[in-house]
Amino acid sequence: MGGGALAGKRAVVTGASSGIGRAIALAYAEAGAEAVMITYRGNADGAHAVVAELTRLGATASAHQLDLADPTGPGRLADEAKRRLGGVDAWVNNAGADILTGAWAKRSREEKLAYVLDIDVTGTALASWAALELMREQAAGGVILNVSWDHVTAGMAGENPMVYAAAKGAVLSFSKSLAREVAPTVRVNVLAPGFIETAFGEQAKTAWREHVERITPLGRWGTPEDVAHAAVYLASDAAAFLTGQTVMVNGGVVM
Repeated sequence: MGGGALAGKRAVVTGASSGIGRAIALAYAEAGAEAVMITYRGNADGAHAVVAELTRLGATASAHQLDLADPTGPGRLADEAKRRLGGVDAWVNNAGADILTGAWAKRSREEKLAYVLDIDVTGTALASWAALELMREQAAGGVILNVSWDHVTAGMAGENPMVYAAAKGAVLSFSKSLAREVAPTVRVNVLAPGFIETAFGEQAKTAWREHVERITPLGRWGTPEDVAHAAVYLASDAAAFLTGQTVMVNGGVVM
């Protein structure tokens, strides 16, 4: 690989068969990462398409099935990363539960809450600890990025926002405590996207889409690439003095 902000680095990005995870994985390869491992839960075709793109960009790439409902999954993923890559310099915990689209959108709030807490909170914690075990073995340490949500600091009315805030607020708090625990060997930061053009945004009604544009100071929905640019920076040496911080990629909706 040539130069770039992540030249020579090895990365793991969970939940990268589409959307924000896909954008982060590709941005890492474009920034010079020498190897990018991605995970998917059910979208194998999407994951393999991402691997093909990563390979075209010059990165060593592979896709691995990971269901965060299985508590043994993160540990097995870390073992595979060590076997294939020898270690990991940046680990992005992007995988999360979708309660806004598909079958889960019709479940009860109690079912949604249990599901999101299991996947987003427990899954993120277990994956962070698995990544940490790898990085502590490395002289250069590493970077863990966890994905939260911008509105956990401001609140949003509604059943789904309340459920989502319970989980993503926990991810934010956990990440701050983890950052204090593992410094200075490992840096831990948080990405907090706002309204991003993923599956939810694409299927939103026109009136809601226009409402989001009106309340966003920068006047538009964000893109997965907007989040990916921040993820590249936080994983790079340019962010070497940042830990325990939250970067809100949201056009200024929450400040």
